[in-house]
Amino acid sequence: MPHEPLTQADVLLEGFLALDTPEGFRAELIEGEIVVTPPPDGDHEDYIGVILEQVITRSRTRMRFSGNKGLKLTSGGRCPKNHVVPDGTFAPTDLRLYRGADPWMPCEGVALVVEVTSTKPRADRTDKRHCYARGPIPLYLLVDREQSSVTLFSDPEGDDYRQHCTIPFGKQLALPAPFSFELETEELI
Repeated sequence: MPHEPLTQADVLLEGFLALDTPEGFRAELIEGEIVVTPPPDGDHEDYIGVILEQVITRSRTRMRFSGNKGLKLTSGGRCPKNHVVPDGTFAPTDLRLYRGADPWMPCEGVALVVEVTSTKPRADRTDKRHCYARGPIPLYLLVDREQSSVTLFSDPEGDDYRQHCTIPFGKQLALPAPFSFELETEELI
């Protein structure tokens, strides 16, 4: 039986999935580019903890959290599917979305992804934003350490979000349903 020739996108995806990154590093396939990031620093993890604690204790809808869960997302153009690892992923507890999920799962049911900028802020500010919008993932929360700000992107359409709200560290940010609470950001200062 004849085999279909592999496309460049197929070869890229196969190579990406076969990567063996050093312990603590993570690899992502974003818009046809393999991006490898080092383990996060303490401040990065503290910011995630501040958000996680508030979502778990204050959200109107009970949420499950996954740190570094691989998501498969639609790509732009002829690239293979994006394989993105958000710093944090929240889904309603009732969905049991993570139970039995493959290492790279589809994003259906994910309510919010969180990114904290690190060594490659452009990926978080732009590339991943477009990936998440195409998901479509309803809410994307970006903690930008260089800008000392938090941005909530919402209302995805096409490859971007139609709405965004940016606040400086220290202010409150309204998280809409299914969360329905004011996120406090004083601890990010």
